[in-house]
Amino acid sequence: MADWSLLRRLCNTPGVSGAEDQVREIILEEIRPYADSIEITPLGNLIAVKKGRERARKKLMLDAHMDEVGFLVTFIREDGLLKMTAAGGINLQVMPGRPVAIDTVHGLVPGVIGAKPIHLLDEEERGKAVPLKDLYIDIGAASREEAAALVSPGDRVVFRSVWDESHGRLKARALDDRAGCALLVDLMKKDLQYDMTFVFAVQEETGQSGSRTAAHIVAPDAAIVVEATTAGDSAGVPEEKRVCSLGKGPVVTFMDHGAIYDRDYYRLAFEAAAEAGVPCQSKLGVAGGNDARVIHASGEGVRPVSVSLPCRYIHSAVGMISQQDYHDTLAMLQRLAEKIAGGEPAAAE
Repeated sequence: MADWSLLRRLCNTPGVSGAEDQVREIILEEIRPYADSIEITPLGNLIAVKKGRERARKKLMLDAHMDEVGFLVTFIREDGLLKMTAAGGINLQVMPGRPVAIDTVHGLVPGVIGAKPIHLLDEEERGKAVPLKDLYIDIGAASREEAAALVSPGDRVVFRSVWDESHGRLKARALDDRAGCALLVDLMKKDLQYDMTFVFAVQEETGQSGSRTAAHIVAPDAAIVVEATTAGDSAGVPEEKRVCSLGKGPVVTFMDHGAIYDRDYYRLAFEAAAEAGVPCQSKLGVAGGNDARVIHASGEGVRPVSVSLPCRYIHSAVGMISQQDYHDTLAMLQRLAEKIAGGEPAAAE
């Protein structure tokens, strides 16, 4: 039976953009015995180098981000209710009634996202998502003073979620991108043929500033961005919009809203999957974006490829991935990383 303890710890640890410290400490604890050098950058990125049996022919940077989507407290009302702003793109359609936890200097403070009661909504309001400006967090405080004794503006807010391993799936909060972080940790623990640099980045969900600065420090020739991406195999989604599916292996992207990926590395990813004996799928659509947006345009230019885990209900309170997809992605990722670090292919066409 697979050991999911690391991923479970990562998913259950608060780490909204700009407050990834607790997540970084867990990763540090895991990789210290395997890293040949470790650096924490001013923004909070964790950069680790692992030497392989041979010196790399291409300097390869593997990137996953530590932050998750969530909220920040912006204001405490006179009645003790908290106003908030979003950190990252969050689906607001199912927010009212969601349990949350506010990460404060006093520890986690439980609350619930509130809105106007459904019985008081008019017909037009009932058919729409509640705008963020009309949502609030209720911690049960009766006054501003009572709430302010526990919570401050700027405190991060995370969903209180589940961890479930049934039916060959994993259901949890923050699989984007704690699953990517866990994959990089698992890869670092393997016997690698070539030297590689591993970046656990901050603030991807709010503008990719972590990876922008990390790429400047590392100055790689090539980069593999390891992510979770939207799985479209859900009820009500037309076939042509099901950009990828659970259970069909890692996802390789040819283009998104932030980058056009290296053609040769895109093809190489499918070769690596075949050699590893695992399935692999294209992301059949152009949407979203990730840290490749800034990495590929750093320095004199970096050749990028994106390897993702398909994830249902991404950027919500609970995501879902396939356990088999995770194992297959790790196998393919190791083979692809060794090919790129070993200099395959020699140059882009």
